[in-house]
Amino acid sequence: MANIYQVAERAGVSLATVSRVINGKAKVAERTKLRVEQAMSELGYRPNSIAQSLASATSNRVGILVSVLDGPFFSNMLASIETTLRDAGKHVIITAGHSDEVKEKEAIEFLISCRCDALILCIDSISDDYLVDLSKRNVQFAVINHQIPQIADRCFIVDNEQGGYLATKSAIEKGHKQIGYISGPTYKEDARLRLRGHQRALQEAGIKFDPDYVYCGDYHDSSGEAGFAYLHSLEKACTAIVCGNDDMATGVIFAARRAGIDMPQQLSVIGFDDLIFARYTYPSLTSIENPISDMGTMAAYWILQTVYKQRVGKVIENMFEAKMVVRDSLSEPIYHQSV
Repeated sequence: MANIYQVAERAGVSLATVSRVINGKAKVAERTKLRVEQAMSELGYRPNSIAQSLASATSNRVGILVSVLDGPFFSNMLASIETTLRDAGKHVIITAGHSDEVKEKEAIEFLISCRCDALILCIDSISDDYLVDLSKRNVQFAVINHQIPQIADRCFIVDNEQGGYLATKSAIEKGHKQIGYISGPTYKEDARLRLRGHQRALQEAGIKFDPDYVYCGDYHDSSGEAGFAYLHSLEKACTAIVCGNDDMATGVIFAARRAGIDMPQQLSVIGFDDLIFARYTYPSLTSIENPISDMGTMAAYWILQTVYKQRVGKVIENMFEAKMVVRDSLSEPIYHQSV
């Protein structure tokens, strides 16, 4: 395998010049740079990443922490982050925290021990105080899907409360008054905010909020099925069910069809996230668009700009708008249509 001495000899330059080209930390004449790069290519020389990181004081590695590694929600975000960073010459190390405080902290310390230059965190269980303290340790990180006022400039979120509000408001505008709600786990900030938006829409319409018509799920389709069974057993049947995410909405649709309910004539269903499968359910799912890929890209831009001092040519946005995507699972209730 070729070494740096052979590259210098082939290019007719000093070792210091080859080092400057590899690390990109000092200006080198374009003609000289091309000569060194050609020599590296001809010899098949690949710089030692450890030595390179020591010389440049950066590893060109960014650590990413997510709750889980399966499912389309996080995979879309991870793909957008990896592509953005890879295009800038950076690589990612990915780990999962499994919505557990101890595991999330262990994962963060692991990424730091890997000499990651920065972290992108999508966390569920660790406290805001821990993250604020982490920022004081001079650890560079961005946070996705969670708002922390003390470090708001590095947090990237969708307006979850507005999304929950729009979902329920859309059902109300179709004439629904008996509206059930299946929330995500209430220890999650996004679930609490979406439920708050649901309550705001009811209050605005003069519809009394009844906690009996709220089922706390876990963001999985099985809790959508269980939530439907609970809401369907109540004395007053729901004509619409708003769900905290698309997975639970899919569970509702499956359970309702199994129960012989006509959708959307007898039951309208609304989700949140607008994942790719939402358009393929039957009926196709009305949902709130959650731009998780855009949030991931923006977090990556923030790191490139803040940590690596690169010009990204983008205005850094921290809050993303929730938008309604209307499909076939939402319609007027039967009693409204007959009036």
